[in-house]
Amino acid sequence: MAESQGPIGVILAGGSGRRIGGGKPTVGLLGRALLRYPLDAMRTALPEVAVITKADVVMPTLDGAMVWIEADRPAHPLAGVIEALELAGGRPVLVCPVDYPFVTSELLMRLAATPFDGRPVVLAASRGVARPLLGCYRPAAVPLLWQAMQREGGLDDVVVALKPVLVEVADELELFDIDTPDDLLQATAMLDQRHRQSRLDQPKVKS
Repeated sequence: MAESQGPIGVILAGGSGRRIGGGKPTVGLLGRALLRYPLDAMRTALPEVAVITKADVVMPTLDGAMVWIEADRPAHPLAGVIEALELAGGRPVLVCPVDYPFVTSELLMRLAATPFDGRPVVLAASRGVARPLLGCYRPAAVPLLWQAMQREGGLDDVVVALKPVLVEVADELELFDIDTPDDLLQATAMLDQRHRQSRLDQPKVKS
């Protein structure tokens, strides 16, 4: 019954962000906290949204979004997905990493609306390569995720174990993630160019 209520949106924000100097949710990107970009897209896509993080991670203002706390250990990218599923009351969770500033609400809604076809997860993919941290997980995925974590394999091994439904992403920019200062500079330049183009495309008011 809980699954029929639809997914809860969850932003994964529990990573250390070591390569970018820590504090990834609050890293500034054109005057906004990095977290705000995927959070705003998720809140447009779904009515219920949470941010899952660790207790010691500093967060920006969330404007009413739920905050879920995951355990400090294990320190694994999938730990937040498992914890979110356990906190979601039997409902699926639509997860997105904190460092995806270009993800759109349209893509998130596609992932949420794609049928599971009896499988535990629907994942975004680019050229057939799945992104395990961007997708919609059913509660049935939890034991498979635990098994994958205990094997200490990479995320590619997890995809093989889950046998996901794949949703191909047409615009690969939506999958751009920020891990390093160079990534941040590149994202800043791309967003700045987008804003400039948007201003140029606006109709001019005749005087």
